[in-house]
Amino acid sequence: MIEDKTFTKRLINWYTERKRDLPWRKTKDPYPVWLSEIILQQTRVDQGLPYWERFVEAFPKIADLANAPEEKVLRLWQGLGYYSRARNLHTTAKYISKELNGNFPSSYSEIIKLKGVGPYTAAAIASICFDEPEPVVDGNVFRFASRYFGITADISKSGSRKIFESLLKKEISQKSPGTFNQAMMEFGATTCAPKPKCQECDFSPNCYAFDRNAQKSLPVKTGKVKVRNRHFNYVVLKFAGAFLLKERTEKDVWNGLYDFFLIEGEFEEEVVLDRINHELCLKKPLLEEVSEVFVHILSHQKIHARFYEITISKKDLEAMCQKTALSSFSVEEVLNLPKPKLIVNYLSQAGIK
Repeated sequence: MIEDKTFTKRLINWYTERKRDLPWRKTKDPYPVWLSEIILQQTRVDQGLPYWERFVEAFPKIADLANAPEEKVLRLWQGLGYYSRARNLHTTAKYISKELNGNFPSSYSEIIKLKGVGPYTAAAIASICFDEPEPVVDGNVFRFASRYFGITADISKSGSRKIFESLLKKEISQKSPGTFNQAMMEFGATTCAPKPKCQECDFSPNCYAFDRNAQKSLPVKTGKVKVRNRHFNYVVLKFAGAFLLKERTEKDVWNGLYDFFLIEGEFEEEVVLDRINHELCLKKPLLEEVSEVFVHILSHQKIHARFYEITISKKDLEAMCQKTALSSFSVEEVLNLPKPKLIVNYLSQAGIK
């Protein structure tokens, strides 16, 4: 196909006129672009932008991120979820800084080797920063391309990505591949959204789905995510204004973040209290309050959490720190620890901000 093919030209013209004003679009420096792509995985732009700004302010260069303690990186990431993204970001910054002398890889084939970088992110960075014509395929692109071109491949199956990539390789602008890719993502996010704005769409006259009233059936996705319900009974142990928390080290959600002593399971309040006394061997605990149920939704899990606020004696405090992984933290220290959003929400409602 020739460079000024109708679809590509109209798409780039649309993007040039209507794109959102986002800071990482004003540079070809791969560091801020890479940072934006990692933050925006599983995250809306309006939610991710403040995080990007905080990271750029705290770590202006890759070397700054590489040299930062992991606890600070996780603290800045707090609330975004999918914390493996933050760890991979940190690991990759160290690798680039130390092994590549601070030079970001400049080709798709090298970028995709970085930890935490998949085909989509590698294509985005390679095209935007280094003008390599590799098409991006994310959820927004799946939706827009399937509807416009009439691609009925099931996107829940891994092999379908190659079908989309093959078609878009023929359409992508050789002169401005980064602009083309950003335009595909932008149009899918803002106009060809899950509820498409067909009446204001520049492409509806030639759109497969619009012509056949098939917007709701495209893209095809048969795979369904099974959601697991979990019940967390958190024991908020307090002594003289201090709180006892521990770092999560098991292979589970929120690894590396801090939370309270946990009894997991769907139990009646009396059962939880009995288990608290049994597992922690408390002498004279004072149960102050039992919170309402906090519901926290993750991609594959729905967590129902209740917080049991208990004041303990100095003797209990010393015993807790000796025989458990719990440590004592002041209110200020608690606020500065990297914590799951669920814990942040509880602390906020309890007036600890």
